[in-house]
Amino acid sequence: MIKRKSFYIILTCVTVLFILYALVKNFILDPGATEFLSHKTGLRRELNLPVWLNVMYVHVAFACIAMASGLLNFSTRIFEKNRTFHRINGYLYIVSVLVVVTTSGYMAPYSTGGKISSMGFNALNIVWLLITITALVQIKRKRVSSHQNWMIRSYAFCFTNMFIHLITALFHLGFGLVYATSYTIGIYGSFLLLLVIPDVIIRAICHSK
Repeated sequence: MIKRKSFYIILTCVTVLFILYALVKNFILDPGATEFLSHKTGLRRELNLPVWLNVMYVHVAFACIAMASGLLNFSTRIFEKNRTFHRINGYLYIVSVLVVVTTSGYMAPYSTGGKISSMGFNALNIVWLLITITALVQIKRKRVSSHQNWMIRSYAFCFTNMFIHLITALFHLGFGLVYATSYTIGIYGSFLLLLVIPDVIIRAICHSK
């Protein structure tokens, strides 16, 4: 069994690195999303670039906030010393998820890979929102253990983008598939992983002593 403390340290490192990567990539190195947009071909809807970029900036910013606030709320030390902060930070996480889901809903019709990719993103958004609401309902009913498990499931979706791009790179660069097809596989592949991995973590870590 992996100890919770060890896993939290690993999660912290991964989260911090990914947040830094997302901020630097989207706000400093490529604020116009030139590389990402170069893969969007044959769009059925005309892309209003200034609006799309502003929505993307909000999407990335709140995704990073969700990752940071979620990470803090998994800290046992913070929970034991300041439960008021834990509660307020939990609501910040929920608000951030709502913003991310809303902005993703706007961008979904312009997804690389067309309608099938758009449908995948919409499904991801709906499931993430339902899981997050379930976590909130569980804590309102004082079911702490169940709340923790559902929060783990919810937090996993913060890494959607990371998994999508890892899988896309595997199929595009590794297997030579066209980028759009690889990206679509990345969406559905990450969806599957995000449903499976949290329960593996719950069994392997959260119930370890």
